[in-house]
Amino acid sequence: MSIGTIEEPLLAGNPETVALTQWQLFRRRFFRHKVAVVSVVILILFTIACFTASIIAPFSNTAQDLHLGAVSPNGTHWFGTDLLGRDQLTRLLYAGQISLKIGFAVALIATVFGTAVGAIAGYFGSSVDQALMRFTDLFLVVPALAILAIALRHFGHTDTVVILVLAALFWMYVARVVRGQVLSIKEKEFVEAARASGASKTRIIVRHVVPNIIGPIMVNATLAVAAAIVTESTLSFLGLGIQPPNTSWGNMLSDAEGFTGTSQAYLIYAPGLAILFTVLCVNFIGDGLRDAFDPQSEKH
Repeated sequence: MSIGTIEEPLLAGNPETVALTQWQLFRRRFFRHKVAVVSVVILILFTIACFTASIIAPFSNTAQDLHLGAVSPNGTHWFGTDLLGRDQLTRLLYAGQISLKIGFAVALIATVFGTAVGAIAGYFGSSVDQALMRFTDLFLVVPALAILAIALRHFGHTDTVVILVLAALFWMYVARVVRGQVLSIKEKEFVEAARASGASKTRIIVRHVVPNIIGPIMVNATLAVAAAIVTESTLSFLGLGIQPPNTSWGNMLSDAEGFTGTSQAYLIYAPGLAILFTVLCVNFIGDGLRDAFDPQSEKH
């Protein structure tokens, strides 16, 4: 493994030193980014709340009261109810399961596949690089929303299909970033030393190259989470994403779009704010990761 340790003084003027690993330095820099730390806590709590909705939700996900109808937020229904008498807080938590699952799964699949393509293209270069980058460019030029609409209509509107289609359209950006990073470090001394020691190309890429570009990879992964959530919400708002009886934040917005400017406008606020705060938290975490992985961002 090429990532070593860095020695820093314990106290100014003290000759004694302590060896700090790269991950210790990363943690120290990340925890100095207070907004990112708060965002991590909020996102974790929100994710736990959504995926434990069956325990903490005030009502059943299938419960509705037609006689109650739409009621504005009150002590019983904190976020109000819709026209069918369904509790909005309960729907928000269950919808978050699908929206967050799509965001995290798309980011994971797209990052793993994009990293593999970019690392192989950058390390091997020549005809391999040309072939993989032209393949990447082919995906970049296709109209994303049109492809998504066609794929979802053909294969169905399940969350699994949405995840696979979005991942197929998001990996290219990670691939291009990783390729550029690999091109910049593949001739470094530690990579040459690994080649000279007889390490295989696969081992060099996995054990020496990728760990040294983990910063840009993680930052792009967080951006992919936010982009996937927003894209799924857009699709569902247009009626092309998750379909009833399943619920996502996007189709909650779609259901409420006709209430703008009416007494039921509160139906828009909960899913809209959930999307807003989730995307903001993910972006702040990305900023924190970028600073934490960049030694030049060390704040004294």
